[in-house]
Amino acid sequence: MAGTDQPIIIKKVVKGGGGGHHGGAWKVAYADFVTAMMAFFLLMWLINTTTPEQKRGIADYFAPASVSPANSGSGAPLAGTSPGDDGVQGSGDSSQRQRLAPTAPQRNDRRQQQTPEASPEADGEPAVAADAIMEAQQRRAEAQLHSASQSLRQAMQEMPELAELSNHVLMDITPEGLRIQLIDQEGRPMFDPGSVEPNDRAVTLLRAVARIAERLPNRIAIAGHTDSGPTSAAGYSNWNLSSDRANAARSILQSEGITDDRIYEVRGKAGSEPLYPDDPFMPGNRRISITLLREAPVLPNGHSL
Repeated sequence: MAGTDQPIIIKKVVKGGGGGHHGGAWKVAYADFVTAMMAFFLLMWLINTTTPEQKRGIADYFAPASVSPANSGSGAPLAGTSPGDDGVQGSGDSSQRQRLAPTAPQRNDRRQQQTPEASPEADGEPAVAADAIMEAQQRRAEAQLHSASQSLRQAMQEMPELAELSNHVLMDITPEGLRIQLIDQEGRPMFDPGSVEPNDRAVTLLRAVARIAERLPNRIAIAGHTDSGPTSAAGYSNWNLSSDRANAARSILQSEGITDDRIYEVRGKAGSEPLYPDDPFMPGNRRISITLLREAPVLPNGHSL
């Protein structure tokens, strides 16, 4: 039996190392490189396809209105700046912003000698630039109105004395501007019956509106509204009552810092524009409407509507 036993052979297989795997980090770097190149060529294409006037309009949109001209420390592009002569109180008009905007390339003599009919001005390029500036300013004004609306809503949520009065406030964006309406609720009026002086809750809301409106340059229109019910005093109509209430609201706003030049108009509308036309006697028709008016955009020098 011992002679017939077969020897046991153990084989060890050693796997050879190939080239190895270097991971996928290079793919991320390559993707970043391709993305950067695509953005670069897209920027070059946009620069070549826009006119100098359009570039100036875009520069005007991003330039702050109160920017002042500054002088370079040593004349180099990255040599630092020194404070401007006008400071932060500079006028910031369009001619000042144009000095900061990219300058148009010089045209050759043959282009300059063209007749007025063939000049770029005759093709409407200045009109396109003015339209671009007006559109940018309108977008900025629209953003300011939305921001004011959000600020007032946030203030009403954060202040306990305003949170319980949130049902008295309606806000919406109209073609005239941001309209803020302080309305009566059943059993909770803004003015006592027949009175022209706002009560405590109305004064609290008017002061909150004044704090928001004071941050903006927009002019303000104030209108008083009543329901269709008759007044208790003889010879004193709803037209008188709504006008006097609007004027009382104006007085509260100005006591909180709104200047005279910001007040565009104060008028009474009685019950001519009910908030609830189906029920002209509803308490919600009695209200004070405060509108932050849209302002006409400032055109560049030499342009007019």
